[in-house]
Amino acid sequence: MAREQLQVLSALDSAKTQLYHFTAIIIAGMGFFTDAYDLFAISLVTRLLGRIYYRVEGHPKPGTLPPGVASSVTGVALVGTLCGQLFFGWLGDKMGRKRVYGMTLALMVICSLASGLSFGNEPKGVMATLCFFRFWLGFGIGGDYPLSATIMSEYANKKTRGAFIAAVFAMQGFGILASGVVALITSASFDHAFKGPSYATNAEASTVPQADYVWRIILMFGAIPAALTYYWRMKMPETARYTALVAKNAKQAANDMARVLQVDIQAEEEKVDKIVQDTRNSFGLFTKEFASRHGLHLLGTTSTWFLLDIAFYSQNLFQKDVLTGIGWIPAAATMSAIGEVFRVARAQTLIALCSTVPGYWFTVFLIDRMGRFKIQLMGFSFMTIFMFALAIPYHHWTKHENRIGFVVMYSLTFFFANFGPNSTTFVVPAEIFPARLRSTCHGISAAAGKAGAIVGAYGFLYASQSRDPKKTDAGYPTGIGIRYSLILLGVINFLGIIFTFLVPEANGKSLEEMSGENEEDEMELPAATTINRTVPV
Repeated sequence: MAREQLQVLSALDSAKTQLYHFTAIIIAGMGFFTDAYDLFAISLVTRLLGRIYYRVEGHPKPGTLPPGVASSVTGVALVGTLCGQLFFGWLGDKMGRKRVYGMTLALMVICSLASGLSFGNEPKGVMATLCFFRFWLGFGIGGDYPLSATIMSEYANKKTRGAFIAAVFAMQGFGILASGVVALITSASFDHAFKGPSYATNAEASTVPQADYVWRIILMFGAIPAALTYYWRMKMPETARYTALVAKNAKQAANDMARVLQVDIQAEEEKVDKIVQDTRNSFGLFTKEFASRHGLHLLGTTSTWFLLDIAFYSQNLFQKDVLTGIGWIPAAATMSAIGEVFRVARAQTLIALCSTVPGYWFTVFLIDRMGRFKIQLMGFSFMTIFMFALAIPYHHWTKHENRIGFVVMYSLTFFFANFGPNSTTFVVPAEIFPARLRSTCHGISAAAGKAGAIVGAYGFLYASQSRDPKKTDAGYPTGIGIRYSLILLGVINFLGIIFTFLVPEANGKSLEEMSGENEEDEMELPAATTINRTVPV
């Protein structure tokens, strides 16, 4: 039997879409704008770093980052993100969402700026500094995942909650797009002012001294959007669900939401006391009670996010290698160092503009109509189909006359990743766990995703190397090649389809209905294996 809902929570669930909803989306979303900008900007400048700091005199190819350095520069922020997701997710449930929210943003601003600084001008010093600050940048970014998702889910109304959480996450698309645009503008400006010849024409002159400023400007720019939202993030009140159900302060929750919603709300302290005193709502994360109620849910959210990020991050971080493989980006030796940045940024920007950004917003507009389960299942299914369609006839796509078709198909995998599991894996963990464990469980789910991203980033770096020793990048062993790497990603996406069946449908239900916090009769609590996926009409 369901317990009567607190008035403050009922008011939030039934509230009409108001200005404060959009304000919360922008405040939380700008954090994700910065997250995506910082995590994906590095893929635009890794080749430039190789040319500047690792050029070999007389070598027919431009310098490239050694395998260990390349994987560290690319992956260290992901390791930091994983740690931050676990730590700040746990801290958000212990200290409150708002108190921790400012810490993550301050860390992001400081470390974004510091990423463009270096100790000395020797390769080891520059790379060590870059990796150090990018780890802590990732740590701050990691905290934004559970906190932003939890805050938005606890602020949103029941009818459009999915769209609001997805809209926060969709700002990632604009962050990826912005990283490409900033790189385009910066590289075009420097190339115009300090024109260099191609590497084949003059190896030394192809990397002008001013190129060292290009990568620094691109990375440091990520601090600006985060800094602009810091004041407004600090002005946000704590969420009513945390204040009432975790901090047990019904009066403060009612006052905060009355101010936000501009309505009178009763404190109902007796109801809060009754909920708090119910021992069935006090179980911890590492208990049999949690395992029986939410164990399969947590397995579903962690496994699908893990599998999704293996594919998604390997595609994003190494799309320049894939596009070079089919000839859409010319051979490095035919370009100057800054010109290469421009070409890579142009390719990434076009893919972001045509597929990545639209995919996110398709989810925003349709998630509360179609439901989370259907969108995730559809996304994984199409990603699997397109990966195999690219991989099996791969040699067909490498022909010059077919490369546009390859780019279109490759872009569609991004579209259905974002109009699919990349969005839903972020949304669902913020809806299905109890308030006192919500941020922690979202952090665990997100950390599993980043573990997948690390596998994708490090693994694909080696796996995508040519099977021909003469065609591998300097310092790398032979790999399985682009074709077999794409087949492997297709198999991973197929596994995502299977594990999606563990994920419950939260569409149209309150957070307390999904978590069982409103139930008085133990027999009525939602079992992990019997969640109804029917989408309300």
